[in-house]
Amino acid sequence: MAALIPKILQATRNQNVYAVCCMIQSRDYSSKPYIIKNPTTANLKRGTGGRSSFSGKVCTVFGCSGFVGSYLCIRLGRIGSQVILPYRCDPYHIREWKVGGDLGQILYHPFDLRDEESIIKCMKYSNVVINLIGANFETNNFSLKDVNVEAARKLARLAKECNVERFIHLSCLNAAEKPTPIMLKDGSKILQTKWEGEQVVREEFPEATIIRPSTIYGQRDKFLSHYLNSKRKTLPTYMALWKKGKETEKQPIHVRDVVSGIVAIMNNHDTAGKTYQFVGPKRYRLDKLVEWLHELAFRRNPMQLTILDIRYEPFAWLNVYFWQIMRSIHPAVDLSWEMLEYHHTSDRIDPALPTLEDLGITLIEMESVLHWEVLAFADADMATEKIHKAKPLEVKSALK
Repeated sequence: MAALIPKILQATRNQNVYAVCCMIQSRDYSSKPYIIKNPTTANLKRGTGGRSSFSGKVCTVFGCSGFVGSYLCIRLGRIGSQVILPYRCDPYHIREWKVGGDLGQILYHPFDLRDEESIIKCMKYSNVVINLIGANFETNNFSLKDVNVEAARKLARLAKECNVERFIHLSCLNAAEKPTPIMLKDGSKILQTKWEGEQVVREEFPEATIIRPSTIYGQRDKFLSHYLNSKRKTLPTYMALWKKGKETEKQPIHVRDVVSGIVAIMNNHDTAGKTYQFVGPKRYRLDKLVEWLHELAFRRNPMQLTILDIRYEPFAWLNVYFWQIMRSIHPAVDLSWEMLEYHHTSDRIDPALPTLEDLGITLIEMESVLHWEVLAFADADMATEKIHKAKPLEVKSALK
């Protein structure tokens, strides 16, 4: 009798398994699969975060080869986003972005602003589209309005047609319908077209988030490279600014803060339809800021920088006209009357608009990083350890 007990238990177990199998088959699980409402890779979110996870965000970054785009693509890959990089340049110029994400997470696709089909292919599988495309000068192929207005309109319209959930557009802090003239009779065309770009984005994609950053600085920027370029000076120790830079105030922001703000906006659905202004923690007078830059970059061979008033310096005018003409041949320096108008416009902050602090971002102070950012422009014989040991606060310029 005892020998029959194990056999009875085995038979009972088999009957239970059979009953469970019959119950599953009766529910028709194999013949009625679950249908995903939005069949995109965003529904396959997995992992707890990090480079080897998948955050559920599929991001198309237009303008990935630019200054902000190079930082943003690496950050998106680090948090486990799948990044689609549309490019118009030689693909070798952005091949370094490939290692920013895990295997298969960084994808490339060529596109052209005049080819809507190529744009749709870049964004039709994405749930986030970020537009970083912007122009500060005109070319033979594209005017400022073509890039800052019509391109923004096209990207926003096509993103809406492709049912993209989030559209983030990078504009400019001082964008205005009628910018205050400084050197040019009609004011900055850059700021005017940036404002028009915001309006058309709102028309085509009302839920879009618009970002208005102040002057962005960092490696490969257009701020430090503008004032530390030797060709920007009239003579080796002379630089001309509008009214000697005493009436221009800037509130620069580090590129890492801008990228952190974009990622925070992307992950927060409450930011949809809002306009954010990204500004730095401190405000500086332009002449003091330029003097400080040169003290940090050229402390090995210190020279007293003399700032002149560009209104009374004909040699400075000739320098601007010369490099404005040379831009089409060899853009050695970003110098034109339009850029001077842009750089000498004081930053205006709207207290009604949210800032980076509202997104929980701790801002980087310029004094803590600027001595590293000017390293690329420093004297060739300056040792790295000397810059590392230098205390950026111990400069002669009394910053405002």
